[in-house]
This record gives sequence, structure tokens and C-alpha cells, in this order.
Amino acid sequence: MTDNRPQPPSQPWSSPSGSGPAGPPPLLLCGARLTDGRTVDVRLGGGRIEAVGTAGSLTADATRACVPRLDLTGYLLLPAPAEPHAHADTALSADGPGPVSQDPQDVQRRATEAALLQLGHGATALRAHVRVGDMAGLGALRAVLRAARSLRGLAELTTVAMPRVLTGVAGADGLAVLRDAVKMGASVVGGCPDLDPDPAGYLEAVLETASEHGLPVDLHTDASDPARLARLAAIAGGLRPRVTLGPCGGLSALPADVAARTAERLAAAGVTVVCLPQGGCGAADGRDAAPVRLLRAAGVQVAAGSGSLRDVSNPVGRGDPLEAAYLLASCQGLSPQDAYAAVSARARAAMGLPEVRVEAGFPADLLAVRGDGLPAALSLAYSRIVVHGGRVVARTSAVREYCDSAASSSGRGLPRQGRGPA
Repeated sequence: MTDNRPQPPSQPWSSPSGSGPAGPPPLLLCGARLTDGRTVDVRLGGGRIEAVGTAGSLTADATRACVPRLDLTGYLLLPAPAEPHAHADTALSADGPGPVSQDPQDVQRRATEAALLQLGHGATALRAHVRVGDMAGLGALRAVLRAARSLRGLAELTTVAMPRVLTGVAGADGLAVLRDAVKMGASVVGGCPDLDPDPAGYLEAVLETASEHGLPVDLHTDASDPARLARLAAIAGGLRPRVTLGPCGGLSALPADVAARTAERLAAAGVTVVCLPQGGCGAADGRDAAPVRLLRAAGVQVAAGSGSLRDVSNPVGRGDPLEAAYLLASCQGLSPQDAYAAVSARARAAMGLPEVRVEAGFPADLLAVRGDGLPAALSLAYSRIVVHGGRVVARTSAVREYCDSAASSSGRGLPRQGRGPA
């Protein structure tokens, strides 16, 4: 039986040979379309964009320097999306018998496979929320960190440590495990205050730990308690670590005036909200979508993540950032540009990553999608080419064909997409 699961490519299309401190070898992207309608060539080198010119303007220099070329005719070139809310330790576990396996080898395998699936969709950076403490201890975190090391050069996978309880007698152990998780390599302090008997105390413990170690905070909450959110905003505004909340679907159930005041408090505190248009996750109750337009109107930075990827919380989760952007545009009324920014520029900002633009000097983390504009790309984004650190790390090709119909014999042929002439 053929194993069709994604595997780390042993020989990527843009070979890493010769890459080192100077980065991967140069690469010329030819004939790509930008969102402003221009058709351009883009030269990559040293992991960054070296030059952007009109189509054909960089070809002669590339030929003289023997720079390899990638023809992107018919593709839209975009900054690569990022995944700010993944659950790597439980991903791809929905079909397994019994409880989710916490065996470190199983967790590492699932985390690696999930990251590669999302990389194929275009996400070159991922933030994984990982449970720590209780019976699992630090085993799942250790396994996801190993997966992150195995993916270096293909994608950036960072981890959020998520203890269950941080207050009371039981919370002492949780706090100790959280500090050990940070020492082990967790780069974000997180959790779910709603699950603790003392949500306010949990929140204070997380923010104090993050401030002590100079780390950002990423918390799960349904956001259905405006008083709790107001307290969070007050504390976060005082400590000023980078604070992210998600999925915040409970805001949609609040009265409009209460939700608006809460959103204004979050904006004043500089809190970012990560919504999950493709469904919720097991760490927060409820499946309502966050009121993105209300949050944006209040000045809140809103990014979008994928949430659960085929686990018990969402057995059909795809982990596709372009689908998240599509849902923001089709269901929440955002423009295609604003919707894509939620999974790219604002997602990267929420994760503390450098900005990406298709301009000289910016990181060469790019996504090429077959299509003539952003609306078409979000609607029919089947064929994709993913560039991370200046080299091609994933390709997805789709070909659609139609069989002959009765009309063909009368000369009225139907359009057909294929590899050769119809």
C-alpha cells in the first residue's frame, strides 16, 4: 500500500548545497504577477529578495551568472502566510483508536507531518500550542521541539507551553512545569485561563512568568466574559509583553455595545486576536467565529489561524491559511486584501516575525499561487509553489480535465485544462 503522507524532501527542488552562513544559492523567479497587476522578475539570494524588476529585466544578468530560473508565468506571487495557532501535539489524531497517543515518537511524527501539510499550503512559519504538565509532563513538548529541529530549512516551528492549572495547590506543580518548559525551549508562554478555578490568578501567573523571561504570551479564551477580558487588558497594558488571544468566538454572543467596549480595551492594551475561521479547538469552548469586523473597527490587530488539524475538535480541519482567508472574505465581509493580510502580514506580526513584502531587502518567504489576482487565488488556490529562506521547499500541482461530451461531436467543444493542447 502506498504511503501518501507528506515526508521531508531528501532533495528539495532548490538544492541547499552550497548554502551556509551566506544562505542558499541565488534563484530567479520569472514572469510572476503581483497583486497590483505588474508582471515582474524577482531575484533571490542569501535568503532575501535582492531585486524586483519588470518581466525580462533581470534575465540577462541571471544568464551570465548562471542563476537558475523558475518560470512563474500564470502565478500570483505573495508574501508567504504564517500559521499562528496550530496544535501540533494532537494533530492528525482523529482517526486513531482510543485516546490520543502521547508517546513521544507518535507526537513527533504527527507534529512533523502536520507541519509539512501546512507548509505545502504555504505556511513557512508555524506556532504550535503544546500541553505541558498533568500526566503528559514535558514529553509532548520535547517531541514537538525535536520535530522543529528536523524541519529546519523547510519551515520555522515554534512552541507555546500550555499548562492546565496554575493556581492553588495543584497550580504549584503547573507553574514549576511551565518554568521548566521555558528552560527546555518553549518560546511563548500560553494556556487557557478559562479552565483554571481562578482565571484571574492564572492570567497573572502567565503574564508574570512571561515578563520574567522576556517572552510573549498566547492565551486560549472563548472571550465570553467581558470583565475577565477587561482585567486581562489592564494587566497586559501594564506589563507590555506581546499578548495574543484566541479564538475569542464568545465575543460574537455579547451585546453589541459590550463587545465594542471590550474590543476598545483590547486595542488600547495592544492585544492581538487570532481568530479561527475554519473551526475551534479543544482548548476553548464554543465554535462561534470572532467578530472580526467589530474588532478591526476598534483598532485591534486581528490575525487568523487554522486551529485543529484533523483531531477530535475538528476531524476535517485542513490547516490551510488560504482557506482561512477565503472564509474571512466570504463569511465576514473582509476584502480579499485584508483577509489575506490576516494570514500573512498580521499573522507574522503576531508571531514576532519580520515583515515580508515582494520588494528588495525583505526576507524571501513567498507563496506563488496559480491565478490572475487575489480573489481568484483565494477561490481556486490549487497549484502552489512555496519559497522559504530563498529556496523552493514545496510544490503542489493540480490539473483538471473533463471527458468528452455529446456536444464534442457537433463541434461545440468544452473548455479543458490539461498539460497539453485541448
